Formats: sequence, structure tokens, C-alpha cells
Amino acid sequence: MNPAAEALPGGPISHAIARLARIHQLLAGRLLRDLGLHPSQELLLMRLWESGPQRQADLAAELGTDSAGTTRIVQRLEAAGYVRRKPDPKDRRASLVVSTPAGDALRESVECIWAQLEELTVGDMSPSEQEVALASLLRLEENVLATEEGSRCGLPAARRGGPTVSKRA
Repeated sequence: MNPAAEALPGGPISHAIARLARIHQLLAGRLLRDLGLHPSQELLLMRLWESGPQRQADLAAELGTDSAGTTRIVQRLEAAGYVRRKPDPKDRRASLVVSTPAGDALRESVECIWAQLEELTVGDMSPSEQEVALASLLRLEENVLATEEGSRCGLPAARRGGPTVSKRA
């Protein structure tokens, strides 16, 4: 077993996830640096490229961040000329975030960086190992999402005696 995992016997999987997330974000940051982007900025741009103009609240939900964090990302991308905000024609109180031509010009480079990040992340794992890893990660994500928001220690509702939110059969 990995010595780092042994260091936290009460939560070796959670510890491994935290370490992996931190290392993965650092690697992504290094790869994105040449484009002048920081991690999460490319995720916001990728969402705009795939789905078109988006409300900031929808972007926040997609990125898994709060509105303040999303606002900071949008402001930095706007200052760099990669996105702009325009009024939402369906809701005058809201604005839409739109990729600019300069933002669109980054698409190919960002996609290449994400392909490189994927290659570095999976290393020499076989396609079947990658499938198992992805299925495990998705299951872990489902488990975390199934916890009741704001619950003590994030215990699943079923372990506290309440209704479950899980979609598993």
C-alpha cells in the first residue's frame, strides 16, 4: 500500500482523491500557463464552446463553484478579452457569458492541452483499466452527490436513518 494512504487510515480513499485532485490541478496549471490561463478558466471556456452563451449561475453549477468564484473567473477572462457579458433576452436581471473570437481562438490549444493532460493522467493504463478507473470515479462522485447537503460529516441519508438520494439499484 502507498505510505501516504497509510498515513490516514480513517479515510485513505478520500486522502488519495484530495492528493490526486491537487496534483492534477497543478499539472493542468502548468500546461495552461503558456496560454495565459489558470485552471477552471479553460473549463468555463469549454462549456461556452460546447453550449453557447450561458448564465453565470449555470456556469457556477457546471464548475461546482459558488457565484463569487464564477464571477472572478468571468472577470479575469473578460479582462483578457476571451469572454464578454451581454444581457439575457429572457431575463433582464441576468446576463449571459459569451466567448469572444479571441476566446474561440483558444479552443484548439485548450483541447490539445486536455488531450495531453489525459495522456499524462492515464499513463500506461490499458483501455480496460481506464474504464474501471472511470467507473470507480463516477461511482465515488455519485456517492458524494447522494449525501444530504449540509449534513453533519456528509453521512449519506441512509446511514442517518433518512431517505436516500442515490440512483443505484
